[in-house]
Amino acid sequence: MLITICARGGSKGIPGKNIKELCGKPLIGYTISVAQAFKKKYKDVTIVLSTDSEEIVQVANDRGLLSGYRRPDHLAGDTVGKVDTIKDVLLWQEETDNCKYNYILDLDVTSPLRNLQDLIEAFEMIQKNAMAINLFSVSPASRSPYFNMVEQKENGFFAQVKQSESLIFTRQSAPKVYDMNASFYFYKRLFFELEYKGAITDRSIIYVVPHTCFDLDHPIDFEIMSFLMANNKLDFVL
Repeated sequence: MLITICARGGSKGIPGKNIKELCGKPLIGYTISVAQAFKKKYKDVTIVLSTDSEEIVQVANDRGLLSGYRRPDHLAGDTVGKVDTIKDVLLWQEETDNCKYNYILDLDVTSPLRNLQDLIEAFEMIQKNAMAINLFSVSPASRSPYFNMVEQKENGFFAQVKQSESLIFTRQSAPKVYDMNASFYFYKRLFFELEYKGAITDRSIIYVVPHTCFDLDHPIDFEIMSFLMANNKLDFVL
């Protein structure tokens, strides 16, 4: 298996967030730690860093992650899709190691609230599902496109994003929906051979994270996560 850790040097929402300290540890350190724990359990695992920043390379080195790959400039912009980035480092690592990896696990640096048990359970899920080509982590959604999310329709008025065959008057009676929390993604090698461009496919499955899990998009997210961790308010062991 190949574990990819992708971390660009630039960040508009939270400057330098990939190496910004979170409770005394650089943010990327949490992802490196769980990747190393996964490697210790499964043995035949390679961890690779994809970044365009030498500063991030140095911080990763200090945490025990050494990698010779450097992300090319055409994949370093903030409009580049994550799948293209993963595929590039995957092909590079396969050429370097003269092998093909059956599974790829991508760990997102900016959504670190996951632990080894989450990864083990999710890996078992995708291994058991012969038809699935990828898996991504999700959390139960607080809002529903069937009930309390609206969009403008062709007639100019607003209504639910998705319509149901029966009228829905409570969130509890709406179909279950989930938020992608961007924490981790498992891919089978076939996913990249079929040249999918996004993680949502016609053969995707999900792992519902059974505890607090969210990604860092804005400075307030960082403050909230810092508070939860510093005051032992997480509902799981990180």
